Amino acid sequence: MPTFQDVLEKWRKTPEHKFKQKDRDLCEQMSSACLEQGESEKVLDFITEKENQGVVKAMGVCLLGPLVKEVVKKRRNPVHCQAAVTHIVETCKPKDVFSALLSQLENCDPGVIGETVIYLLPILQKVVMRLGDCTGLGNGVGAVLEAAQKQMSRLPVPYTQQQEKTDVHGLCRCCSVLLDFTQPFVEMVQRDKAGRMSSVKGPVIGKLQADIVKLCMMSLREPLLQAVLNGPDSAFWNFASGIMAILPVIHKPLSVLLFRRAGRRGEEPLSKAATHAEESYACLAYLLFVQLIAMETFPKIFSPAFVLQCNMDYVSLLLSRKDESWLSKGLELCEKSLEPVEDGSLPVEMLELRSFYTAPQHLVEIMTDCPMKHVKTKGLHVFQLFIDKLNGEAKHRFFRCMLKTSQHAGVQGHVIKNIRNQVDPAKSGKVSCWFSGEHLLCLLRLVLCLPQGAQSDLLNGMDRVMESLNLLRFLLIKEKEQSTTGVWVELCVLSEGYVKVLRACLNMSRSYYSAELKTLTENRRNKARAIREAVKMKKPVSEINLKDQKLSSMSEEEQHQVFQCALVTFDLMDSLVVRIEELMENRGDAQEP
Repeated sequence: MPTFQDVLEKWRKTPEHKFKQKDRDLCEQMSSACLEQGESEKVLDFITEKENQGVVKAMGVCLLGPLVKEVVKKRRNPVHCQAAVTHIVETCKPKDVFSALLSQLENCDPGVIGETVIYLLPILQKVVMRLGDCTGLGNGVGAVLEAAQKQMSRLPVPYTQQQEKTDVHGLCRCCSVLLDFTQPFVEMVQRDKAGRMSSVKGPVIGKLQADIVKLCMMSLREPLLQAVLNGPDSAFWNFASGIMAILPVIHKPLSVLLFRRAGRRGEEPLSKAATHAEESYACLAYLLFVQLIAMETFPKIFSPAFVLQCNMDYVSLLLSRKDESWLSKGLELCEKSLEPVEDGSLPVEMLELRSFYTAPQHLVEIMTDCPMKHVKTKGLHVFQLFIDKLNGEAKHRFFRCMLKTSQHAGVQGHVIKNIRNQVDPAKSGKVSCWFSGEHLLCLLRLVLCLPQGAQSDLLNGMDRVMESLNLLRFLLIKEKEQSTTGVWVELCVLSEGYVKVLRACLNMSRSYYSAELKTLTENRRNKARAIREAVKMKKPVSEINLKDQKLSSMSEEEQHQVFQCALVTFDLMDSLVVRIEELMENRGDAQEP
């Protein structure tokens, strides 16, 4: 059986074009075996020996796979394998080397994705630059960028600052290496756009430009939309800054990208690809207006209202997701877009825009359904900020819409509280005509009612009922004193009907919860008595079974607290009802207009 030396002597005498696939397979197998045994130095000696350069030039690329895997797995000192890779890259044909290395990037082991990207991109950059024809360069850059982005998308995104610092999976370092890879090709496109002479032809420049822009837009969506930017010293901040610097240089100004579809009043549902593009633009808006990255390049000619109008599409898109990073970015973008707008300046026409309808609906969902308290609190703050920016007519329409569509007592209560603020000159300044006279009565007819009449659940509807009673009491006092808005008679009629139903509901609810509390107390006493008897009779406590005991997901203590809270709440409601009845008793003294 021939030895390796015999095979090597045969290879040395074989012309380059005469090598067969079985020769390449054998060469790869022998090299892999050496690497597995920790004999990387022997592989390096074989590759660099002068007499073997013909063999290396003909078959060296088949060794790149085992060598790259050995480097990225970091089982041993990789210095010999790295030197071997460098020699092969410099010796073999660039096209062959590129194909071999790209294959390693596209099919890397899931456990070493980060290390593979980090190691291969600088090498691939040099190889691509050595490709002899312009077409190869253009296609090569696009293939590398696509493969790298695909592999990076498989890596988990660090959430905390500590996770980003440790960078266990290497995503942060991948982002930095990816920017370094694109830099010379960005400069090629930049020189071409500036009209300077270049050896790269126009169609190739167009291909480079398209591939780099595609990478930037995909990176905005993933990982930057998922990432938390922890200040200018963080890897993701630097990556975002690099992306924001590239786009206007080789593509379009950031303002053109963001505001390309300003003033839309509706559109067909987006395809998946179009939705991904919109998500990238949403991240771009967040980086610009919240993180202020590249803000110095943004023109100052746009009014705050116009910027808000354009950004609300992105806000609505971000708030439609359930992921915390998307929600947080959407809330921050909405807040930063609203803040520069003058209070009470947004006209009712704004509410006709699709995004000005959907974004508040998403805010309501966050306020009512989001399990994360800090996100829910932020949602309430932004919701109120949105209300403050509407003018009188827009507020009136928005409040009517919310009272008709929202089924959540807390949201309804917040809207009613805002109505009271609008009719109180001490808080709103001059009362708008949209919150007086018939316009006010239109809102009160929606406020002063119970959805299920006397059968309404007052405990769950507490926020709405308490705010409606506070509003009613305030209006009765105000109208009785001033009697200037012409709503006194109708207000008293509405009050009578509302209070009558509420009084009946209060009586029924108090009776129900008092009975529940009494039953619970008796059950607790019976259970305690049964336990004492069981202990006395030496009977296992687990066998005790009280008849007619009400089952609940809450503990008995929690149920007791709920019943007590309900009765206290009903007392508060009752005291407000009594005060309202007192105010209405002397209504005949008020002058009718």
